Amino acid sequence: FINTINSSYEKANSDNSLITLGIKPSRPDTGYGYIQFKGKKDNSKVDFRRVKTFTEKPDIKTANEFLKSGDFYWNSGIFIWSVSTILHALDKHMPETNALFMLGKDIYNTPDEAAFISKTYEQCKNISVDYGIMEKAEKVLVALSDFGWSDLGTWGSLYENQMKNDDGNAIVGKNTFLYDSKDCIINMPDDKQVILQGLENYIVVYSNETLLVCKKEDEQKIKYMVANSKNS
Repeated sequence: FINTINSSYEKANSDNSLITLGIKPSRPDTGYGYIQFKGKKDNSKVDFRRVKTFTEKPDIKTANEFLKSGDFYWNSGIFIWSVSTILHALDKHMPETNALFMLGKDIYNTPDEAAFISKTYEQCKNISVDYGIMEKAEKVLVALSDFGWSDLGTWGSLYENQMKNDDGNAIVGKNTFLYDSKDCIINMPDDKQVILQGLENYIVVYSNETLLVCKKEDEQKIKYMVANSKNS
């Protein structure tokens, strides 16, 4: 990891590129974005490639196709660039956002900086750096990486890193009983009892007085289902 970061730092400073770390996928995970790369490796220590496409969290069929193709890596959301390069890209591709923050050029590195950023941030367009800059910029590279990274912000990655029983079930909760079930992730508070039968590849979670039961392959739908339940 450190070698990749150091090499990316050198690369970004030498040729004014915008670099993102791509992680070699170990499974068709629908909880991650994917980066498609093209071209050949140069003489750098790290394998840097040109970015061809960014794809937000795909369905399980598409994720399987990405994995088989060999030219898609997970999008880690880790970026390396020089200050001058990202400021130039921000001015070119997100001029309105850039103009807002340029209003504070005399405020930065003063006691008023935090308050200014907090107020200005609320006025910015709600868009990720992938959509706002990385998909539009000319020189965007992905550093092909393989150092055991996993984003524990998804149930799928949590399942991969959790201890499992003989049936492949990852269980959190003392009062959880499973029968004829396998490859599930269960997260229940100790004061709640759950008895499950006949489940395979499911997520079962209790939080904030709500029980969620969802297929692991449909994890990307959870945020929409939760949002809909709150609006109903």
